[in-house]
Amino acid sequence: MKKSTFKKQIFTAVLASMGYVLSTFISFPRMAPFQHFINVIAAVFLGPLWGFACALMTGLMRMILNGSTILAVIGAVVGAFLSGLLYKMSQKLIWAVVGEVIGTGIISAIIAYPFMRIFYGLPDTSVFTYVPFFVPSSLMGALLGYILLKILDKSKLLQNLKATADS
Repeated sequence: MKKSTFKKQIFTAVLASMGYVLSTFISFPRMAPFQHFINVIAAVFLGPLWGFACALMTGLMRMILNGSTILAVIGAVVGAFLSGLLYKMSQKLIWAVVGEVIGTGIISAIIAYPFMRIFYGLPDTSVFTYVPFFVPSSLMGALLGYILLKILDKSKLLQNLKATADS
């Protein structure tokens, strides 16, 4: 196994664990902003596939250990992937935020609706039922991640940390 793959696996596991802990102990009703915070961090340091894996692990831990609904997974993985993809294409931090908010706040919210109807018996409402919950949560968390990354960037630590993660 290549050294950089092993580092990415470890970093993914650490971020997923941090996402689980932060989402468990710092909670808001119907919101998990720290999941989105971690998604933006993972997008920048790890890219779309590893970011997706990180979000999936965090969501599964929240479901299994906390009894969260399937929204814990669906509400994170699309945003994590899109955030990583847009950052990889642009190399601009703001596009990681945009990807997280669009991917989670809109796309995941729409994808979640049929799953909640099938598995949890959600009444027949609008496919946009979760958008008002997902957009503020993803925006709040993504902006927190952006702020941290901008601080790291201004102090010249971001490039050094990314280089370490990639080596």
